[in-house]
Amino acid sequence: MAFMFEKLDVYQKSIDLAERILVATSEFPRGFYFLSDQLNRACVSIATNLAEGNGRFTKADRKNFFTIARGSAQECVPLIELARRRNLITEVEHSQFRSELEIIGKMLSGLINGLENRKA
Repeated sequence: MAFMFEKLDVYQKSIDLAERILVATSEFPRGFYFLSDQLNRACVSIATNLAEGNGRFTKADRKNFFTIARGSAQECVPLIELARRRNLITEVEHSQFRSELEIIGKMLSGLINGLENRKA
């Protein structure tokens, strides 16, 4: 039996992105552990906050975790930009990651707005 959050497209997209980020950051050279660690944590935080929020009973709790997930998606943007500027990821990877983050961010905003518009 699947957990309810596993059926969400935004969850699936965030897990896929986290996996690709983990692969990309595993190639970072020595001395960039701080950037790799922060990027991995922020990216994984998107999916984990979606999961945790989905397990909450009140609308306010769910909204809080979904909002944190959206913030984590935005946190990834400057981190991938720094990785690109340091040539740790390619221009193509940067564009793909950024595009995926934009989609995930929009989906999270839709999820939050939908939750706000629902009755208790």
